[in-house]
Amino acid sequence: MVNRDTGQLIASDVQTAYSFWKRLKGLMFVKSLPDNFALHIAPCSSIHTFFMKCRIDILYLSQENEIVGMEEDLAPGKIGKRFSNVQSVLELPAGNIKTSAVNVGQAVDFVKREHEKVT
Repeated sequence: MVNRDTGQLIASDVQTAYSFWKRLKGLMFVKSLPDNFALHIAPCSSIHTFFMKCRIDILYLSQENEIVGMEEDLAPGKIGKRFSNVQSVLELPAGNIKTSAVNVGQAVDFVKREHEKVT
């Protein structure tokens, strides 16, 4: 996943949660996240960190994958903020927003790896 505006890599290991059960489970009970990890949850307009073991950063995305909201270092057991026009969210390891220098108004692109099969 890259920042469409700057070309900077945000995460190289992007997992998806597009089914009901994967969205429900999310990152619950995961002990830690690798630095290059992201979980894309869609459709999704808000999140919580109940039953999570680690802190996360969240990017709230519009239908066009524009960042419409951000939340940094959300602790386990919390409810995320609410933003308008959110269609999906990206859950990232805490600190990723600062290190990747993303901003509201920018957009992200999901890029397939060279040998990855498109389904």
